[in-house]
Amino acid sequence: MIQSMTGYGKATAALKAGTLTLEIRTLNGKSADFNLKSALLPKEMELPLRQKITDQLKRGSIDVFLSFESSAETTAKPLNKPLAKAYLAEAMEIAPEIALNNEAKAMVLSSILRFPDVVDSRKQDIISEEDYPAVEAAFDEALAAVNDYRSREGAALYKDVTSRIENILALYDEVEKLEGERIEAVRAKLLKALDELGQKVDASRFEQELIFYLEKYDINEEKVRLRQHCRYFMDTIDHEPCPGRKLGFIIQEMGREINTTGSKANHAGIQKLVVRMKDELEKIREQSMNIL
Repeated sequence: MIQSMTGYGKATAALKAGTLTLEIRTLNGKSADFNLKSALLPKEMELPLRQKITDQLKRGSIDVFLSFESSAETTAKPLNKPLAKAYLAEAMEIAPEIALNNEAKAMVLSSILRFPDVVDSRKQDIISEEDYPAVEAAFDEALAAVNDYRSREGAALYKDVTSRIENILALYDEVEKLEGERIEAVRAKLLKALDELGQKVDASRFEQELIFYLEKYDINEEKVRLRQHCRYFMDTIDHEPCPGRKLGFIIQEMGREINTTGSKANHAGIQKLVVRMKDELEKIREQSMNIL
């Protein structure tokens, strides 16, 4: 069964420093376009995980989001007590000179805690080497959810596009029913034109010329080729694992046959059926752009 390129998966990993949440979102695209929306992932993990994701998802615009919630134990930042005491001692030396009260002293202490290097604000590695298996397992879980989502979307796409292929074939059957009427309409139109000109023609010669004229508007080749393209479309979507690109090429060929039928129609009823076939084909084209 085909898959859609639209997908979503989410998973969490319990780390030593807290909880890592990751989301994978995919949309349609010509190739695998990977975007990591976070700097949390260590460089040594990024490349193999990127390869795993693109190998599994194959095509589409792939966005990976990471967020982290630290545990209570790791929330507090270490305090450089000797440096804080040195700053405070210097501040207290001038306290009598400027008559600092207790409230002001508390404000001084608060300010000292915001001085550079008093509180260690250096960036800590959130994902340690010990956490790698848990992170990889979370990615596997999210990827499985994405593929499940894509499969469900693919089932809906399959049902839609195949029903429209059936509609196009049914509409072309209606075109065939109007072919005899079209020939008679062309004959009547030519006879009327000759009658208005007051010209008498040889009946057998007229039939010969009419045959030559109608050959220019014959749509048997278009009819055969369109049905072949529809069968090829169904065979491709049923048996190829990632048929999206190929279906696009088949749709182009189907459109060519439908357009040629319209240009040769010379009949209002057939033209209306051609317009309906074009509408069905355009909807197939839109949907196929999301097929993996």
